Amino acid sequence: MTSTYETLRERLQVAFDALEMGADPVLRTSERGDYQANGVMALAKRLSRPPREVAATIIESLDLADVATVEVAGPGFLNLTVTTEFLDRQLGELAADERLGVATAPNPKRVVIDYSAPNVAKEMHVGHLRSTVIGDALARIYRFAGHHVIARNHVGDWGTPFGMLIEHLVDLGEQAAASTLSIGDLDGFYREARSKFDSSDAFKGRSRARVVALQGGDPETLRLWHVLVNQSITYFSEVYDKLDVTLSAEDVVGESYYNHLLESVVEDLRAAGLLVESEGALCVFPEGFQNRDGEPLPLIVRKSDGGYGYAASDLAAIRDRVGTLHAQEMLYVVGVPQAQHLEMVFAVARQADWLPDSVRCEHVTFGNVLGPDHKMFKTRSGETVKLVALIDEAIERAFVILDDRGTDLDGDAKYHLAEQIARAAIKYADLSTERQHDYVFDLDRMIAFEGDTGPYLQYAHARVRSIFRRSGTPFVPGDAHFALAAPAERSLALGLLALPEAFTSALASLQPHRLCTYLFDLAQRFTSFYDTCPVLAAEGALRAERLALCDLTARALELGLSVLGIDAPAQM
Repeated sequence: MTSTYETLRERLQVAFDALEMGADPVLRTSERGDYQANGVMALAKRLSRPPREVAATIIESLDLADVATVEVAGPGFLNLTVTTEFLDRQLGELAADERLGVATAPNPKRVVIDYSAPNVAKEMHVGHLRSTVIGDALARIYRFAGHHVIARNHVGDWGTPFGMLIEHLVDLGEQAAASTLSIGDLDGFYREARSKFDSSDAFKGRSRARVVALQGGDPETLRLWHVLVNQSITYFSEVYDKLDVTLSAEDVVGESYYNHLLESVVEDLRAAGLLVESEGALCVFPEGFQNRDGEPLPLIVRKSDGGYGYAASDLAAIRDRVGTLHAQEMLYVVGVPQAQHLEMVFAVARQADWLPDSVRCEHVTFGNVLGPDHKMFKTRSGETVKLVALIDEAIERAFVILDDRGTDLDGDAKYHLAEQIARAAIKYADLSTERQHDYVFDLDRMIAFEGDTGPYLQYAHARVRSIFRRSGTPFVPGDAHFALAAPAERSLALGLLALPEAFTSALASLQPHRLCTYLFDLAQRFTSFYDTCPVLAAEGALRAERLALCDLTARALELGLSVLGIDAPAQM
């Protein structure tokens, strides 16, 4: 089905094109009508004509008889009020569509989304939260739109620290080390290794020799390295399961994966005439990048000691994703501090013809997670907050809330619901914030059943579902005729029909908060409807209509939340 917004925009576009091809109607929702077209003034200025005269000309050629009424307001705004007959038809189509009007992409793409990216032998902390949650939401949104998503978890699993980590593993013994790593004390393992490295020259020497063996492909060293990597991936998977994140072990493609490609990256850059030796290092100087002194800024591909840095593996990753995976779009859900590095990597990849102009490649940035003091979120002792600890605390808080509310669920069911609520609280707080902005991690607010929170939306969905449990008769979709006599009914109907627009906006802008904003608005519209329009006390056609509006609301909330990676329990 074509959404209400798209129907109106298409009709308006024809009328605007008659005066100037491609002129934007600037269609928006409005309190002065259902929608408002604000593009008349800009068009009138370009045509050197009075705005109201241009508005009148547009109305004369506007074909909206079966869709909406239109009137000119103010200096030339077009206020549009959708007809009840059109809303009735649209709601009928919506009810029959399992996707609730959200279309699939006409030309699906292969999309690589790079997100989460923790380090092997280190625990995931709050600094990994936003990349993981935002990246997974975008992956779900793209999949629902019909695109083929290839997730890439670019973990740090290579480099000089692995010499000391492997030696520490040898000292502990594999069984003891595996036991330590399996209970999630990765940070403790790393700190012990670092402490020995800093205090013992003998251990330092062994560690450096082990790095050489690792990079040289020594079989026993590689086997020990795999023990570390596999234990870490198992731990990562447990964290992802707790958050209900779709990343799997198969999506882990770390720095080590690109090792065998690094030499060819250097040779091909050299052959393309892009490589420059600077103070012993091999660099590329992409155009438009300068340091504070106005001098060209280098992207170091190979260091003066012969080692490869992040730039080389990132360039190799682009070559692999475009050349092998045939990516048509690539999203890097990575923090702002990496902005210049990624911009330079993208620029060099385009100069080397590894990243064609036809491939969209975008750095999806995000702000920080702050504590209640509005500073970087830390523990009271000043340490980084572990992600598992955050999730577990949220589950405990949710369990207490359920106890206080007197739920009649048994132990296992109650714990499962507490997990769902906790995940909703954490994910929604992150996703409902415009991703470039910081947000405060305040569990008291996030886990509340009131306000703009994930648990509130879950409760709104459960509240709607409870209507059908109390109705006493089976609900049969498609039986209703939508007269929409009450203002709250009409408002809810318009909100339901706006789902495709909200989804499309979130997808096009890579801004999940736009879908969150829509869902919260829909829940509020439903509350107004429920408070003023009795459902079960109504009779006949009116009861059928209001039950149908309830059903559509529950489906829209469930679909929208699921696309964000949030469960919608039927009962809370």
